[in-house]
Amino acid sequence: MRTSDGERAVGEYPDASAEEALAYFERKYVDLAGQVTLLEQRARRGAPASDVAKAVASLRASVANANAVGDLAALDTRLSALGGTVEELSEQQSAEAKAALAQAIAERTAIVEQAEALAAEDPAKTQWKQASARLDELFAAWQTHQHDGPRLPKGDANELWKRFRAARTTLERNRKAFFAELDSQHRDVRARKTELIERAEALAPLGADGVSQYRALLDDWKRAGRAGKRDDDALWARFKAAGDVLYAAKAEVDAAEDEEYQANLQLKLALLDEAEPLLKATDRTAARAALLSIETRWDAIGRVPRDQLKHVEERLRKVEGAVRKLEDEHWERSNPEKKARSEGLAAQLNDAIAKLQEELDAAKSTGDAKAIQAAQEALDARKAWLSAIH
Repeated sequence: MRTSDGERAVGEYPDASAEEALAYFERKYVDLAGQVTLLEQRARRGAPASDVAKAVASLRASVANANAVGDLAALDTRLSALGGTVEELSEQQSAEAKAALAQAIAERTAIVEQAEALAAEDPAKTQWKQASARLDELFAAWQTHQHDGPRLPKGDANELWKRFRAARTTLERNRKAFFAELDSQHRDVRARKTELIERAEALAPLGADGVSQYRALLDDWKRAGRAGKRDDDALWARFKAAGDVLYAAKAEVDAAEDEEYQANLQLKLALLDEAEPLLKATDRTAARAALLSIETRWDAIGRVPRDQLKHVEERLRKVEGAVRKLEDEHWERSNPEKKARSEGLAAQLNDAIAKLQEELDAAKSTGDAKAIQAAQEALDARKAWLSAIH
């Protein structure tokens, strides 16, 4: 093998032709060149600088003592260039490592700050199911980051974990305190509602007469608060059952009364048939007298079934409104002040009509068409006004 320092022996290949021997040692060179090329590719792809440096040193020793035929000097030059690349790669990787570390600290700090924000919420307003699930998610993210992310400096890692653990402890303490207070409130509400149930059940012997007292207990029930969904449902079922007994008794009484009041309903319907013609009455005195007679008999009849009460009362109110309107209209017409004003205005209008009639006659005698039209229009207007106030 010829080198810059002269020739040197690279080996023997017995029992073969010169061409076969040369090809063998050329293949040795090709293998070395392939290793250099592979190392160059690893360096370009960002392999660890320390690994590249070790490989460069090993390959340079191999090339220097290689029993191979080829441009070994070119391989050495390429390995020398890789030595410079290793320095650049080391600087680049150091910068990237610092950036990755800064990002990892920022990401883990963000996890801690979210946990601290959960811990800082007002316990009375916190949605505990969602808050607990969110804290579990943050803890899982912490573990993933710790496992897959870059290793943080011990001081930073310990400080961040201390903050996360404190936030988790605070949140758990607040949760326990909240539910302990809620359990205490629920116990008080259960006791209060149980008492209301017992009082409601004690009303059963009163039957329909106990309904008003039950309604008062129902108001107290609404003000008592919540005892937890499961307990509330069971307590309400008992309280409602006590009320159902009373309302069933009341329904029986109402049904009996409605049956008794059916005769009264028929009498009042007959009175309505007598009263409703007054809707078209014009004689206020006769209408008033007729309505008074109807109202007296109406009151004497008594109650009607509950489901008919509103209907019959509205029909009577309509008749009363019509008679009242007759009274109001009469008063408007007979009001002394208004009457005096009307009579004074009528006198003025009569004077104006007489004067305008004279003007119209004069205009007709002269044949002035324009004057005739103006006088006629003014005369017609005054007559219309006079008709309106009578």
